[in-house]
Amino acid sequence: MDNEASGYNDTASMAYEYPLLLKFLLSSALARAPDQEIVYRDTVRMTYRTMADRVARLASSLAGLGIGKGDTVGVLDWDSHRYLESYFAIPGIGAALHMVNIRLSPEQILYTINHAKDDALFAHIDFLPVLEEIWDRIEYVKTLVLLTDDGVAPTTKLRCDAEYEQMLANASPSYDFPDLEESTRATIFYTTGTTGNPKGVFFSHRQLVLHSLSAATMLGTSPEQGRLHRGDVYMPITPMFHVHAWGVPFVATMLGLKQIYPGRYAPDMLLSLIEKEGVTFSHCVPTLLHMILTHPGADKADLSKWKVIVGGSPLSAGLARTALDRGIDVFVGYGMSETAPILTVAQLPANGLDAAADDDEHTLTLRTRAGIPVPLVEIRIVDADMNPLPAGHNRAGEIVVRSPWCTQAYVGNAEASAALWRGGYLHTGDIGQIHADGYLQITDRTKDVIKTGGEWISSLEIEDLISQHAGVSEVAVISIADERWGERPMAIVVPRSGHGTDWAADLKAHLQIFVDQGALSQWAIPQSIKFVEAIDKTSVGKFDKKRLRERFKIA
Repeated sequence: MDNEASGYNDTASMAYEYPLLLKFLLSSALARAPDQEIVYRDTVRMTYRTMADRVARLASSLAGLGIGKGDTVGVLDWDSHRYLESYFAIPGIGAALHMVNIRLSPEQILYTINHAKDDALFAHIDFLPVLEEIWDRIEYVKTLVLLTDDGVAPTTKLRCDAEYEQMLANASPSYDFPDLEESTRATIFYTTGTTGNPKGVFFSHRQLVLHSLSAATMLGTSPEQGRLHRGDVYMPITPMFHVHAWGVPFVATMLGLKQIYPGRYAPDMLLSLIEKEGVTFSHCVPTLLHMILTHPGADKADLSKWKVIVGGSPLSAGLARTALDRGIDVFVGYGMSETAPILTVAQLPANGLDAAADDDEHTLTLRTRAGIPVPLVEIRIVDADMNPLPAGHNRAGEIVVRSPWCTQAYVGNAEASAALWRGGYLHTGDIGQIHADGYLQITDRTKDVIKTGGEWISSLEIEDLISQHAGVSEVAVISIADERWGERPMAIVVPRSGHGTDWAADLKAHLQIFVDQGALSQWAIPQSIKFVEAIDKTSVGKFDKKRLRERFKIA
């Protein structure tokens, strides 16, 4: 068949192939909402037009510092307009953005900076003490740029090459972002694993654009509940260093939404911004939602227009009900660092909206499950031999996934990469099942399931039921060694204000009701219950069950 007959001719070689690059997400915002606002705390207001100018100035500055394609730039900052600019400028020139986890220990921060081979660091002045502590052991960094809110750099023993705002003011606003290969590495960050050194994951322009398009499609096509639309006001309450703030800043920019960046998280500032700026869409881990709702100022705030995706850890029925009682449209999203991260979202089906008032318990159950896959995500439940388990048969197994945006490997760790992708699917390490309605339910982490009395008991199920007791503010359930049964569950409980620490028997009686109903195994009633003022958490706000097991280890 000749070229003309097949629909091709010589002019096809002149066509623009349009690589999937992050720069086109920003150009989309400029086309649809150039004068929409981007706000940083209560100090900075700018438009997308201004942001694009600043992104170009940042790119020009990077080039002037000798940073270009193939280099890596680490950023240590709170959630800010500066961080959003780095999301586009650094990958836009062909460099990789290393989102440094500022909540790791100094030694782990040092490890990630060296392992990523950062060529430059952009650091908020709040993190100068950490950098001063580790600077002599940093191996590759040649350039240090300070980030300040007032443009005044403090005295430091480190040699600083520039202050961010002054650097942008002196830079050219003209920068021609190249058409890179869409497979060019755009970002790198490190998982918050509880064993060994953090593992580096990376994503290309193509992966992040596809993730943004799929997330926007899923969130934007809901009939009503959990819908993200162009009239929304977006504020992340997930750190921007953690999986690109779940990738939603890319979606919000592509859609041209008003965006609010709160800096360092403080409940009073978050509540103030929600009210003052009219925030309608956020995402966070359960502990941050709990922190906001239990803050004294929360009772005075109108949260009835707020939609919140909760992920990172299970959303308990107790916390979900508290949020719903405040008028918050709360629902779960599921993913992990290695998946960029969104895999599923727990939006209600169209017929679930009318049924919500009639069957509140069913609606609550759907909201707190992991949800249904977003477009282009394939999820399987498999047994130990990778055999798929059928949906709707109450059979749990490991959750394995495929999507165009799953990380292809861990940086410099072939052994862990092979384990991650064994059998051709990415292994999440989560145990779950898919119900007949297609909703995924996470029943536990493989490392957190409690093996007792000849049964596998879900720590998450026990947590969910305990959370529904009126006296419980937060709860984590772990396994402890037991000479007779192998393991037994232990509950660590933060009581609500006004409740003492002598009602363990009452909690056990609360769980016994579910045992008598046949909804819970008798082995799931904790052998012991510890009342504490706070529960140990990881750097991204998840319950640190490894630390809890060490803390409450019984010899």
